[in-house]
Amino acid sequence: MHDLNYFRDHLDVFADMAKKRGTVLDLDAFRKLDKERRELITATEQLKARRNKASEEIARLKKEKQNADSLITDMKQVSERVKKSDERIAELDATQRELLLTIPNIPHSSVPVGTSAADNREVRRWGPPPKFDVAPKPHWEVGERAGILDLAVATKITGARFAVYKGWGARLERAPREFLSRRTHPRTRLHRNFAALPGEHRVTDRRGPIAEIRR
Repeated sequence: MHDLNYFRDHLDVFADMAKKRGTVLDLDAFRKLDKERRELITATEQLKARRNKASEEIARLKKEKQNADSLITDMKQVSERVKKSDERIAELDATQRELLLTIPNIPHSSVPVGTSAADNREVRRWGPPPKFDVAPKPHWEVGERAGILDLAVATKITGARFAVYKGWGARLERAPREFLSRRTHPRTRLHRNFAALPGEHRVTDRRGPIAEIRR
């Protein structure tokens, strides 16, 4: 998820990014939402400061055996306003967070603008391409035939561009990480709750449990 301050200060950058991607961002909605949120936070902080000052005055009046009923009544109304404002701020925070989760990442400046894979630019090549006597098959077909990849199950889990590794495929995928983890750092469990995913730059456009752990 994007940093709120960075997003707010670089709306033109995100608008340009969306244009290049062929999509539209409702930045006017964000500006309206952000303006209401910031103004409400300022007003609420002022009410809280007023309430704190009044609490001290009420304590002083009671200590001096003076009547503070009028001030107490006023502060009850202020407290109710603060409560409603805090609730509204929480709603705006949630809406703002949901909006930021939908904003795509900004591509690196070296990424060419295009509409398909044909617009990609070859950066470098290692050695000459191998030549075969037969038409080579793509790795996903080889993997499925060898029983080390399961694309059908992967599609049900997350959609396209993902594979479930099976058997020797899973062992091969884990082997480099397992080798390095023994030498450089301890391995921790990979259980996550949804709140942790945005901060780890993981998939955040789905709701509900990604995986369920039953006791």
